[in-house]
Amino acid sequence: MANFRPSRPIALLTLLAAAIGGCSSSRRGHDGAAPAAEPEVTQYLDDARTMREAGRDDEALALLARAIEENPTLAVAHVQMGEIYREKGEYTQAERSYARAATVEPANFDAQYGHGLVLHLLDRLSDAVRAYLRALSIRPDDFAANLNVATAYLQLDGPPQALPYARRAVELNPASGPAHANLGAVYSAMNRHAEAIVEYEAASELMDLTPALLLNLAESLGQERRYEEMVNTLTAAIRLEPSAPAWERLGFAAFKLRRYDQALSAFAESTRLDPNHYPALNGTGVVLLNQYILGGKVDDALRRQATSDLRASLRINPRQPRIVELVSRFGR
Repeated sequence: MANFRPSRPIALLTLLAAAIGGCSSSRRGHDGAAPAAEPEVTQYLDDARTMREAGRDDEALALLARAIEENPTLAVAHVQMGEIYREKGEYTQAERSYARAATVEPANFDAQYGHGLVLHLLDRLSDAVRAYLRALSIRPDDFAANLNVATAYLQLDGPPQALPYARRAVELNPASGPAHANLGAVYSAMNRHAEAIVEYEAASELMDLTPALLLNLAESLGQERRYEEMVNTLTAAIRLEPSAPAWERLGFAAFKLRRYDQALSAFAESTRLDPNHYPALNGTGVVLLNQYILGGKVDDALRRQATSDLRASLRINPRQPRIVELVSRFGR
């Protein structure tokens, strides 16, 4: 009974989504020889840049559209259109612009990277990976492209594929907290929790602490049976932002430390914040069953309350074989 472990929360993707970077053609430049623009087209591009700097994006888009009318193969105009649409949150339109830029100028890094970024934002992860890899074939040492392709691979449940890119991102920018956090997430997904802890702790020194980062660190600490540190980390996470997953994990750590009253209080707070967070119901049920067994199985009220909580968990998520087995054993 004491070895039962409630389900862990999913905090990973919240952290990883925040690591997706930006793209600016004026900052990054272009790879390969772009065709020279006619004077009139060049003026449209210059005027569009002026409009963007003034915050007049719609006018900039109109000028870029005129430039494209004059020269449909002008990748820089398509890229700038894509950037504007991306910044406006119009990702479908941005994807079309970046795709066109990548088609007319395949060696343009901004086009390939920007295409990958908006595909990522559209949750088209496999397509995003392919676009990022095309960008990396042009510029292998780009920090953001390495970071983001690692993120996308991880979201596709491919931590082994993510690992070399996540490592490379850290090598390219050792001072980046998100890069260390991403590498920690990759190690965690590969059950290499000691290495994950090192990366999460590095991230915590380089970036503002977030609940997601602390939850992931706490999860790896728990996997390494460092429960006191897990409690301290979760307490810090709750101070930042109380959440049902954080309280449930705190209950789990307290249970492992045999602080049963503290565990029950934490699980209760978790279900108060989110009545449908079934891992906390599991946690309560397991603690009560543990007390029932340790007490010689004489307090039937503990058994009844425990199985009631476990049944409530199964109503939320019926696919929990271990919980089904506990209810079968103790439900009567």
